[in-house]
Amino acid sequence: MNQARAHSHEMRLLTGGVDLFAAMVVAMDAAQHEVLLETYIFAFAGAGTDVAHALMRAAQRGVRVCVVVDGIGTGELPAMWADQFAQVGVQVRVYAPAVGLGFWLPSRWRRLHRKLCVVDTTVAFCGGINILDDYLDPHVQGLLKAPRLDYAVSVRGPLVLAARATMAQLWSRIEAVRELRSQDLGSALDALRGAKQRLHLPVRGETQLVLRDNVRHRAHIERTYRKAIGAARHDIVVASAYFFPGLRLRRALLMAARRGVRVRLLLQGQYEYYLPYRAARQLYGQLMAAGVEIYEYHASYLHAKVAVIDGKWLTVGSSNLDPFSLLLAREANVVAHDAQMAQALQASLVSAIEQGAARVDPHVYLSRGWRERAVDALASAVLRFGVFLTGKRY
Repeated sequence: MNQARAHSHEMRLLTGGVDLFAAMVVAMDAAQHEVLLETYIFAFAGAGTDVAHALMRAAQRGVRVCVVVDGIGTGELPAMWADQFAQVGVQVRVYAPAVGLGFWLPSRWRRLHRKLCVVDTTVAFCGGINILDDYLDPHVQGLLKAPRLDYAVSVRGPLVLAARATMAQLWSRIEAVRELRSQDLGSALDALRGAKQRLHLPVRGETQLVLRDNVRHRAHIERTYRKAIGAARHDIVVASAYFFPGLRLRRALLMAARRGVRVRLLLQGQYEYYLPYRAARQLYGQLMAAGVEIYEYHASYLHAKVAVIDGKWLTVGSSNLDPFSLLLAREANVVAHDAQMAQALQASLVSAIEQGAARVDPHVYLSRGWRERAVDALASAVLRFGVFLTGKRY
């Protein structure tokens, strides 16, 4: 855990749920007015229950507690926990609930993927970590052999108000939909008025909250990445659990490598989903030919979505560099110019590369058999076809 002050902001780097959940529980136990939480996955097992109990304790003290989970990532809460939350006053809403075969419609692929928490407009948490124990995974029976690699930050300062504003706006929109479905038009109009309030996010400064949604912030995270990569002079380290960048972002990485910037990518070695893993490998040849170093993380599951550039710029958030994150999902990243924090994150990533990953050998990659090549090409084609179905350009 590392702490730094970037002008009017105080930030701490949190590694894994072990750091994040402990910090969130401390903040929630000190809450006096409000706790807002958004997450893609809320798993009520292991360390995830520590957060659940902290939410309940806050609600029992009279604190307003609002939780939003994704309809695919979490779905409906387990009955026991839903009842306990209801009894103490924890309000829970499900974003875009999955109904029947509706998930297979491209319009239903727009998920709530961001992981945000704000306590009393005093501290905000943002990163890639779900409310999911570091040693538990929905795709694996039993415990993982090593903790999942992921990061978050806690922030104090003006950014907290921006995080609260975007969370409050989403809550109002969800409430408006609920009221319309219950045919309570007056309450729905009140909720819509709250949802229509324009977000005033800081566009300049050392520390920013950068969003992606399907309204006003469609490409903000990708543009932020491209701008930072385009300005890189010495070193780029990117860790992305799911990696299938579009042409413009891929070109930015290629151009950086060709002008002499050292570019290192830390990607999944142990994969959760076969298709995106193989699609990413289809891009390796072009990247390595330009000098990009690619490392696959094998120590455990890689779930990080972070980057460090020139040891002074960093981003930590929920957005992968793939079509799901960059074109469809609601995402949130913290971006900062902070040498101390950037170097701490880079040291952690370099350690993960050296101790838990293997570099992809260009010669071995180029000599792989035709079957592997065909699988990679097919996975890439399927992913691109999925993008085509959404009507997006990528």
